[in-house]
Amino acid sequence: MRIAQIAPLAEAVPPRLYGGTERVVSWLTEALVDLGHDVTLFASGDSTTSARLVPCVERGLRLAGINDHVASTLAMLDRVQRSADRFDILHFHVDMLHFPMFRERAGRCLTTLHGRQDMPDFWPAYRTFPEMKLVSISDAQRAPIADANFIGTVYHGLPESQIAPGDGAGGYLAFIGRISPEKRPDRAIEIARQAGMRLKIAAKIDRADTDYFRDVIEPLLGDPTIEFVGEIGDADKPRFLGDAAAMLFPVDWPEPFGLVMIEAMAAATPVIAWRNGSTPEVIDHGRSGWLVSSIDEAVAAAKAVRALPRAGVRDCFEERFTAKRMARDYLRIYEGLAAPAGRQMSGARPITLVA
Repeated sequence: MRIAQIAPLAEAVPPRLYGGTERVVSWLTEALVDLGHDVTLFASGDSTTSARLVPCVERGLRLAGINDHVASTLAMLDRVQRSADRFDILHFHVDMLHFPMFRERAGRCLTTLHGRQDMPDFWPAYRTFPEMKLVSISDAQRAPIADANFIGTVYHGLPESQIAPGDGAGGYLAFIGRISPEKRPDRAIEIARQAGMRLKIAAKIDRADTDYFRDVIEPLLGDPTIEFVGEIGDADKPRFLGDAAAMLFPVDWPEPFGLVMIEAMAAATPVIAWRNGSTPEVIDHGRSGWLVSSIDEAVAAAKAVRALPRAGVRDCFEERFTAKRMARDYLRIYEGLAAPAGRQMSGARPITLVA
């Protein structure tokens, strides 16, 4: 198939440091190429891919210091539109900006929603452009807009060789991702303290969250058992996660997926996750980690972490969350859209593709 992947321009594909959506787009693109498909990636010029790259800005906009990405994204979408007839499938990862421009080509368009959908600000777009077909990254993500035109749920996946299994020899608890109120690094610190374990925090700080970091988190970092590592990239993740006894995911928001959970599982590192959003869909309780609802439950899980076989955690990853499985799930959807009957799928009953 001739497939266009249209990525956000915030980061390179894959990202140099933080960046969930661009990382998933990279893994999907490479897996589709490996399966023999003709893939074109619309992304920033500093992206690295075995697909055909169409550079739409010189470099990822966040690290280039550009905060408003709308103008650059619209320019990219115009470029996609001018070459759209070359592709069987146009797969968008840029929220909804492309809806008005591509509604006449809706039969060949697919949009994966990567963010939270519980905010009413977004809902008018789904009502106004019902022909645009959507994929959710968890069933929980789609719940607030259940009547939107979802034609599948596809869980993220990463290459099996991306992160090798670790043995947890470092003995610490890990927190990785972003410093923000909804990610609850303060909970992670409290869990580590009560469990009597060291905590390493590898996270970026967005400009919007600098006050939260300064006022809430920084005062807690005086404890010598709490180490703030800062933002890390793919090269540092395998050791950071693999040396950890467990990864803490104490989120306080409707998490759409939680990519770091499957990265930890790839490292054979158990995940201790709050029951919010997608976490019950991602974590096999008692096998790849624990689902908790309180600090006390999380502390108990942290103390029992050695009882959970790490080989079983890695098995959960290989069974459910590889990039090849993700690509094959998307291909089933692409083939449905590319078939003549696929052009009439608007309003179809949602299906979940996770096998």
